[in-house]
Amino acid sequence: MRVVAMIMAGGEGTRLSVLSEKRAKPSVPFAGKYRIIDFTLSNCVNSNIFDVAVLTQYRPHSLNDHIGIGKPWDLDRNRGGVRLLQPYQGRDDQSWYSGTADAILQNINYIREQRADLVLILSGDHIYKMDYRDLIATHLAKNADLTVAVMHVSLEETDRFGIMTVNDSDQVVEFSEKPKARDKGTLASMGIYVFDAKRLVERLRETSSQYPNLDFGKHVIPTMIANDNVYAHPFSGYWVDVGTVQSYWETSMELLDPDCTLDLFDAEWRIHTRSEERPPAKFGPQSKVEGSMICNGCVVRGTVEHSVLSPGVYVSPGAVVRDSIVMTDTWIGPGAVLDRVIVDKDVVIGANVQLGVGTENVPNRLQPDKLTTGISIVGKGAHIPAGISIGRNVVIPSDCDEDRFNGDVASGESI
Repeated sequence: MRVVAMIMAGGEGTRLSVLSEKRAKPSVPFAGKYRIIDFTLSNCVNSNIFDVAVLTQYRPHSLNDHIGIGKPWDLDRNRGGVRLLQPYQGRDDQSWYSGTADAILQNINYIREQRADLVLILSGDHIYKMDYRDLIATHLAKNADLTVAVMHVSLEETDRFGIMTVNDSDQVVEFSEKPKARDKGTLASMGIYVFDAKRLVERLRETSSQYPNLDFGKHVIPTMIANDNVYAHPFSGYWVDVGTVQSYWETSMELLDPDCTLDLFDAEWRIHTRSEERPPAKFGPQSKVEGSMICNGCVVRGTVEHSVLSPGVYVSPGAVVRDSIVMTDTWIGPGAVLDRVIVDKDVVIGANVQLGVGTENVPNRLQPDKLTTGISIVGKGAHIPAGISIGRNVVIPSDCDEDRFNGDVASGESI
């Protein structure tokens, strides 16, 4: 039984604001040393699946550099291994991916070349640990054409997911894509599918003539429910879609809880990543660290409370980092205070900067749908001048230099 995994990793991730301004959402750093896609890649190899294709599109350079030939995941193989598949302009029928199913359709030749019996389709932008062998076992036991991993979500969240209705044998009898009415139950599709390879190719070809923006949730799955054997595979473990600023921040903060069910220290299910060789973290005589995650190469001479520091972060004497996420090689000046902020890589924060101040919770003026809960974001490579005060729900774009600041920045504003 030959299983091929295809990871959808071309998402722009616009709801992550400036965090995905220069990279695809799956390559956004997470939990200090990892990237989001590391969890899906690690799930594949931990499930003994070594034929893996990663479908990229939006700003793929960071993702391509991170994955490389797949060595950290033991995917640098002569047979199988990892393959990066990008859309291209062809003479006749090739173009940019216009939907999730269209991306697979444009790579049908890969499925044929691998002589796949089953195709496992995964999202590259979810945080979870799953043994895909259990999903495949359900698929084979049910003699299914398609099996969908599902889990219960809160009633308030059902409009964010595809909601499944199943019978007593877990056969899917109805599918509602992001229903506005909350009357379809709470059993949500996780965007994790295993298809019979021949039936998948069949249905993609049939439905592509009807829908130019071919999508699994909108087109392929409803068609298969009506015509094929489609089953649900219940999952009860940890799973989060970190697709918004709030969910990204909340999930990062959950990792600091001793009772967090996402165990990054599980030797039986390691999360692999590509990382640089760096010296151990170093703590100065006046440093104070509480309930935080500090990666290698960090130098802490100030205070870090309930925060995540990626490799190479420097915290100067007198600086305070609280309830924040600070990414690789950021420099935080003396006396600076960061409160409830997300700071991307290679940022310079000047001395005595107050970043994330005030109690007012004014939504961001330019991104009111993304920043409403008091979290401020600093884009990659920004330089913040010394001594200024920056409020809440503020966006500082990537590569923003000191000349663009005209004094303090009020809550809800963008530079």
